Amino acid sequence: MVFLLSTRRFLIIAVHLALWVASVYLAFFLRFEYPFSAKVRLELGLWLPVLLAIRTGTFFAFRLYRGLWRYTGARDLIALMKAVTLSSLLLAAAMLLLGQRGFPRSIVVIEWLTCIIIVGGVRFAARSLRPQHQPVSDEDVEPVRVVIVGAGDAGEMLLRELQRKPGERRVIGFLDDDRHKLHEHIHGVKVLGGVDDLPAVVARRAVEEVLIAIPTATGAEMRRIVAYCKAAGARFKTIPGLDRLVDGRVTVNQLRNVAIEDLLGRDPVHLDMEALSEEMEGHVVMVSGAGGSIGSEICRQVCRFRPAALLLVERAENNLFHVHRELLDRFPGLPLHPLVADIGDPARMEELFAAHRPSVLFHAAAHKHVPMMEWNPGEAVKNNVLGTRALADLADRFGVERFVMISTDKAVNPTSIMGASKRVAEMYVQALSQRSPTKFVTVRFGNVLGSAGSVIPIFQEQIANGGPVTVTHPEMKRYFMTIPEASQLVLQAGVMGNGGEIFILDMGKPVSIAELARDLITLSGLEPGADVEIRFTGIRPGEKLFEEIAVDAERASKTGHPRIFVGHFRPQPWEALQQDLADLAGLAGGEPEAIRRKLGEMIPEYRPYRPEAREDTQASGDRRVSGA
Repeated sequence: MVFLLSTRRFLIIAVHLALWVASVYLAFFLRFEYPFSAKVRLELGLWLPVLLAIRTGTFFAFRLYRGLWRYTGARDLIALMKAVTLSSLLLAAAMLLLGQRGFPRSIVVIEWLTCIIIVGGVRFAARSLRPQHQPVSDEDVEPVRVVIVGAGDAGEMLLRELQRKPGERRVIGFLDDDRHKLHEHIHGVKVLGGVDDLPAVVARRAVEEVLIAIPTATGAEMRRIVAYCKAAGARFKTIPGLDRLVDGRVTVNQLRNVAIEDLLGRDPVHLDMEALSEEMEGHVVMVSGAGGSIGSEICRQVCRFRPAALLLVERAENNLFHVHRELLDRFPGLPLHPLVADIGDPARMEELFAAHRPSVLFHAAAHKHVPMMEWNPGEAVKNNVLGTRALADLADRFGVERFVMISTDKAVNPTSIMGASKRVAEMYVQALSQRSPTKFVTVRFGNVLGSAGSVIPIFQEQIANGGPVTVTHPEMKRYFMTIPEASQLVLQAGVMGNGGEIFILDMGKPVSIAELARDLITLSGLEPGADVEIRFTGIRPGEKLFEEIAVDAERASKTGHPRIFVGHFRPQPWEALQQDLADLAGLAGGEPEAIRRKLGEMIPEYRPYRPEAREDTQASGDRRVSGA
């Protein structure tokens, strides 16, 4: 076979041949006196061509002729060591198999070392001696003076990126709480102190910007760093967390403003990729509510596992248009079916099941806003209960393998119509699982950050308008997780179930809504109370101060995933449940109080919101805060 090599490639191989010869001769010089004896010269002449041939092949195998030397890095050095080690071992094996003494064993070891030093040294010399091309910039504009918080791997990678663009930012130093790093240097930049020293360093060194390079930082650590940045009066940016870094590499383009998710500081989700691929790859997957915050993210996650087709079921045309267009761009070639449909329309949904035959279904369609459902309880029943029942019945009829319903922490000891309606949906899905070959499972979690109509976008809009930021009660707390985090855990829990389980996601610690408002104001560069007022307006219809994830009766236990628990209910009597649902359906268009009474009969722990209690709550809760 004839290889057509470019002139450049030929020159690279020729240079390597020369370096290998030099490493062999250097090894002999270190081992034997010069001039070499006739026996040594014979061994050298016999085995040197063999070594050169073997090494040429191993360097080809490790693609060491393709890289640009001026970009040589740690990965290239590792590949070089592997190629040299393999070639030296092959040479030793060849000498052993041929039954000849060949080089002395010490020569093989010495030459292995001299080869790495010479070839690696030349490559890194080419990198270090390359001309530094600085970007053209206005001579009157000084680079931004920055410090990097975090003198670890991420900080080192960020520094290297910044040093490649010296006209934009100038790194003054590092800050790190590891006292063993104090006064050490990384690429010529000194570790000036710990995070506590940030205000003093900013003032003393005229620092304009702080770059936080700790992708593993917890929420408490990020809050502490941000507080010091605010005290120092410096701008601050951060890099993404470990779950968002591409290939673990840090680039300047990834620098962004600190977001509220960073202050909550949750660990990245670890998925069982093999189990997920087995359930998704090659299967037709349907997602109801595909245009919503959770539904659309589930679609993005499912696409990673190459399903045979993805059915996007959504009744809001605009939402469906946007998510479909995004997925077309991100996953070209994947069969996507945008289906405008309402889960409460049995005829339309039956048509879709018959046409597409889904084998996995993620049910994310629901009415979710608590006060809105208090004002419109019949619609909560129609969508959350009857819509779920219709979808589950179709899944059973058409042989869907796995049905995953997304529920909420508000279904636990519900005080709202929304929570109660989701609890009834849980009961039906769990009861049906006892009568169907379909694996029906439920996944329950709390609030997600940034979902449409949730507290974060509302607060951000209020801050942008100058305030006030309205919080219902100073002691209000909620569980939060990010949309990708919740969606990934939904997928993971969905493939774990055998039918009938209610999986409960570990939401971490509950977050104070008032503290959340203060954090958002701070991240906007403003002072809570001074620049933006926080006003307490009283608990809204159906709300409670503290949400719950599980109840004692569920006997929540651990699963194989550290972030997922499972609760077990006793199945509901099927005939009684069917009658209750028929009664509830008959009341859906009637009086709200009748619906509440019926839900109370079905859910003994339901404690409905009473409008007459609103005035007392409003009077005690309508207060203002003047500071943090």
